[in-house]
Amino acid sequence: MTLTLFRIASEKDSLMQDLTEAFVELIRRASTQLPADMERALRKARDQEEPGSAAQKALDTILKNVEMSRARSSAICQDTGTPIFTIHYPLGVSTRALADQIRRACAIATERSFLRPNAVDSLTGKNSGNNTGVDFPTVHFEEWDEEGIKVDLILKGGGCENVSTQYELPNSELGAGRDLEGVRRVVLDAVHKAQGLGCSPGVLGIAIGGDRGTSYLKSKQLLLRPVDDANEQPELAALEQRLLEETNQLGIGPMGFGGKTTVLGVKIGTLHRLPASFFVSVAYMCWANRRASMRVIGQEITYA
Repeated sequence: MTLTLFRIASEKDSLMQDLTEAFVELIRRASTQLPADMERALRKARDQEEPGSAAQKALDTILKNVEMSRARSSAICQDTGTPIFTIHYPLGVSTRALADQIRRACAIATERSFLRPNAVDSLTGKNSGNNTGVDFPTVHFEEWDEEGIKVDLILKGGGCENVSTQYELPNSELGAGRDLEGVRRVVLDAVHKAQGLGCSPGVLGIAIGGDRGTSYLKSKQLLLRPVDDANEQPELAALEQRLLEETNQLGIGPMGFGGKTTVLGVKIGTLHRLPASFFVSVAYMCWANRRASMRVIGQEITYA
């Protein structure tokens, strides 16, 4: 579902306008409004847990928090995470200007308490205070042939980032070879090791192939998929469903309290790789799977 927010009040090309306030609104939506597909998945999970169990009570608390955050336009989680922007743009748009506007938007969103100050200098330990710093926020640009600009935003919390991981196949300890069975084994290992530390129930973005960097990037981009969609590749769709079932048989449950719901969705993608390397990257996203999108076409801006 998309909602038209406003029209740019200018006769100039909208792609050259200052979109800072539009980016602030995108951040607000991502930080305060859990996507509808995630909320449906959480409610379904709640109904599957044993009545009165710690798992059901944890999900009740999560759902109450979701409702309150939406109503009050306040952050869903105290850790508002790393803002990760992916921008598709047509030829002729200044990516430098867009990046500057995004940084200003992050600073404004921090002032308005949609984001918590999260950008810390790795050498001094000093917090910049406004969510800007060296390569912070994270911004990826991809030129496309379609009309207008599309912006996808993920807010990736630190707890779930800490339990995200990468494997090299083959892995003799897990008996994992360079095939989909090997992928299955390392993903189950990753979820088992995470326990409740990733604020389960989580969503898994799994990238097969690439180099170390592109594999990690792909795994996070997969988190933009709706939690209830199906992979277009039959063999990957089958593995997604199998992993969803098997991770939920581990008994870790919401927040590690035990129960039937450890993972809400599994999303798998592939990249070409070097013959010498076979990486599997697992991006673990917590239940607060905060993502939002914005599209600018002509003088119209819509959000999803």
